[in-house]
Amino acid sequence: MLAATWDAMLLVGIVARTQGIRGEVVVNATTDFIDERFGEGAELFGRPMPDGPIEKLTVARSRMHLGRPAVLFDGVASINDAERFTGWELRVPAETARKLPPHVYYHHELVGCAVRTVQGDEVGTVASVDGDGAAVRLVVTTARGQVLVPLTQAFCTVDVGARCITIDPPEGLLEVNGGWRA
Repeated sequence: MLAATWDAMLLVGIVARTQGIRGEVVVNATTDFIDERFGEGAELFGRPMPDGPIEKLTVARSRMHLGRPAVLFDGVASINDAERFTGWELRVPAETARKLPPHVYYHHELVGCAVRTVQGDEVGTVASVDGDGAAVRLVVTTARGQVLVPLTQAFCTVDVGARCITIDPPEGLLEVNGGWRA
């Protein structure tokens, strides 16, 4: 059952490496809610990539180490125990996602959305999201490559339910990124 829901879960981090000799791992967090996701008692699901078995993990202890969470999972007591987690993706059930304010989106809500202009021209599909805060860019895969589109209320309208982003970009924005029309 867990394997069927893995893709529906939210990625919150990837284990980068072990830390010290007592079984901690350093996590490259992909969440803005580090204390919530990696705090003591937090429950995560992880697996070796690309398709290993899914395991439920409970955080026994965590601290910040050079800007990243250093986490000790229950039942892990040494560097030898922790080594197996290197490269693992860590996820949480989607229903645990915090409600965000208006016009703020989780990356997973944007990736895969169709992008079209207000005139109805298909631009492409959001492949990834770069940046954070006020400097977020959509990386849009088009028929001829990729186009970067700033995610701004000034010319982007996001409809998460319809999986569509309608843009009214300033003249030349799409062309400066390269030819986007086939």
